[in-house]
Amino acid sequence: MGTVLGMVLCEKGIAARMWGHDRGQLAQMESARENEKFLPGYELPKELAFEADDGLIMVGADLIVSAVPCQYARSVWTRLKSHVPAGVPVVSVSKGIENSTLLRATETLAGVLGGDVKYAVLSGPTIADELARRLPATACAASSDEQLAREVQYTFSTDWLRIYTNTDIVGVELAGAMKNIIAIAAGVIDGTGSGDNAKAALLSRGLTEITRLGVACGARPETFAGLTGLGDLVTTCISPKGRNRSFGERIGRGQSVEEAIGATESVIEGIATCKSVVSLAKQNGVEIPITHAVYEVLFENKPVLTAISELMRRRLKAE
Repeated sequence: MGTVLGMVLCEKGIAARMWGHDRGQLAQMESARENEKFLPGYELPKELAFEADDGLIMVGADLIVSAVPCQYARSVWTRLKSHVPAGVPVVSVSKGIENSTLLRATETLAGVLGGDVKYAVLSGPTIADELARRLPATACAASSDEQLAREVQYTFSTDWLRIYTNTDIVGVELAGAMKNIIAIAAGVIDGTGSGDNAKAALLSRGLTEITRLGVACGARPETFAGLTGLGDLVTTCISPKGRNRSFGERIGRGQSVEEAIGATESVIEGIATCKSVVSLAKQNGVEIPITHAVYEVLFENKPVLTAISELMRRRLKAE
């Protein structure tokens, strides 16, 4: 996502620089003008610059985008903290909940960088491959600071990428994190050949779980019916490019969790997030049966078909 947003900014004539912890990968991207590891097949604009030096990457920056996977954000931003220019806002595109603290991405950033920095989230149904192809897409810029949300909206909006604003940063971040768990379950449904009826039920009941926990954490219920809730959930659960869904599909086809993880180079955020969400739900007294079933498959070696059967045999009740 960091690469794609760099491409978007360059297309709009906005100077963009990319940083990463792997100097070798940055050098490869700069020389080949392609992110061969995570976004192969798409030429990077010549205007997109690369900087491996921690002390130089944010010099003169007007806006910082954090695309660091959630479980690594604390260590990366602790490393970069002293180089963050005063008064420059940070936009997070990470989707997850930190395991050790149960904090959302912007809460983790605030804990490291301090509360004086303004934060926003850019989230929604945005598969990177489709954005790189400039296919029509939408997303949401969320911040408790409405002016910052509007600035992010105008910065990233194009003729093919439409950005809305939202002030419910809690709901937007929790929806973006939790949908990855449901996407793993959707992949399992695909892998076992359980059918479209099962998948439709999974998405609708999964959204119920996401909304239930989100509202308990202070989010607005309507957020989960929007782009960052239902919209992102649908995309992640149906796209063949979605790494969480693809991971679940491999498990549904009989691979072990370790084998399924080893089949991708990308971070599968839903795995770690599942641990966090189970703890967060327990903390808030919220029932999340689908997420619990995914947790049991991933961390307690419960057979996939047993988990599905147990979900289907739960006590009957009103919707």
